[in-house]
Parts: sequence; structure tokens; C-alpha cells
Amino acid sequence: MTTGSGSRPHLRLEKELLRGGLQRLAAMDEVGRGALAGPVSVGVVVVTARIGRVPLGLKDSKLMTPAARQTLLPVVRRWAGEFAVGHAGPAEIDAVGIIGALRLAGRRALAQLPAPVDAVLLDGNHDYLSEPEPVLFSDTPPVFTRIKADLTCAGVAGASVLAKTERDGMLRRLALEYPDYLFEVNKGYGTAEHVAALRRHGPSEVHRRSWRLPTGEVDLADEG
Repeated sequence: MTTGSGSRPHLRLEKELLRGGLQRLAAMDEVGRGALAGPVSVGVVVVTARIGRVPLGLKDSKLMTPAARQTLLPVVRRWAGEFAVGHAGPAEIDAVGIIGALRLAGRRALAQLPAPVDAVLLDGNHDYLSEPEPVLFSDTPPVFTRIKADLTCAGVAGASVLAKTERDGMLRRLALEYPDYLFEVNKGYGTAEHVAALRRHGPSEVHRRSWRLPTGEVDLADEG
């Protein structure tokens, strides 16, 4: 099946998992993993057998313009019914690493839902939600992973739109506190202008200070 930018996400995988005995499936996606500043954020959309037709125009948030994401946001919220976004801040990323921070953000998103889910569908091939070692009586539901799920699975694409728009709003607000770094434009990612600002001013309190930030002649940060 085609997974390029011209394809539309669908609910085939989500419904296949539901037919396997699940009642409530959490489709999740993360944004901000490779940024130099700001939080990492994880969105979740609950998929049940009652979910409606996939909204027209829904796709991976990275393939949408900011205006298109903002226009589609209320549509995705109505379609999903149950949704949430969890965050882990730069100090937490520094303390526990990017994978640990993704776990925190994902569990915070799940904790906001009105009821538990039976399983989780994650974009990618790595389960960052579960503990690194098996834990007796873990409260983490079973996790399924799918590479390019943000391109092919509508629930994951919806979660990416929710996470991206909420995190972008947070970075626009941070730009008011830290105007030197142009967060309203770069959203914390390592653009040329952001790198130049880091070399000129050094890192702020909302930068990921444990990363190899591009200050002075140091190379770009490792995106984890």
C-alpha cells in the first residue's frame, strides 16, 4: 500500500485491532522529539467501533500547513470525541532522557482520558510507553507499533494534529518570554536562525541543556 504524502489515512488497522476483541484503542503520536527547546508532546485519540468517517483533509500533521492544522483542529476533536495531549518539559528531558520523557508525556495523555483504554497504537517501531524492563502489575496497556502509522492510520494522524497544534501554541507563548530565539517561527527546532541565536545568546531555561546544543562552534544537537 502506498504511504506517500498523496495517500489518505484510514481506519483499517484500528478496526482490525478492534475486531480482535478491543473496545477502546488509543492511537498516539508524538511531536517535538527532535527539537532543541520546549517540551515533547504526545497526542491521543480514542478509537472505538462507533467512530465516524475520517475527516476530509486529515493527514500527518507534518504534511499540513499551520493554517490547515488549525482549521482542522475542531473537526478532529469532534470526530475523536475522546482525546488528550500530554507533555514533558525540557528539564524532564534533561533528567530522564528523551525516551523517558516520551513515556511521561504519553502516560500523562492517557491519564487525561475519561476511562482506561484496552491497548495503544504507536507510530514507529519502538514502544516508548512501556517500562524498559517488564514490571509486575504494570498499568500500561498492551502496545502495538506501526511504522509510518501517522501516514496510514487516521487515529494516529488525528493524534499528531492535536499534539502539533497544542505544542506549537506553547512555543508561541514561550516566544513572548524568550524573543531572541524566534520560537514562534522555529517551534524550538534547530533552524539556521535558531542556531545563530543560540550561538549569540546561549541556551535559555527552556532549552534542553543536556543535549549538544549548537553554541559556539559545537555541532547541532543530537535529535535523540
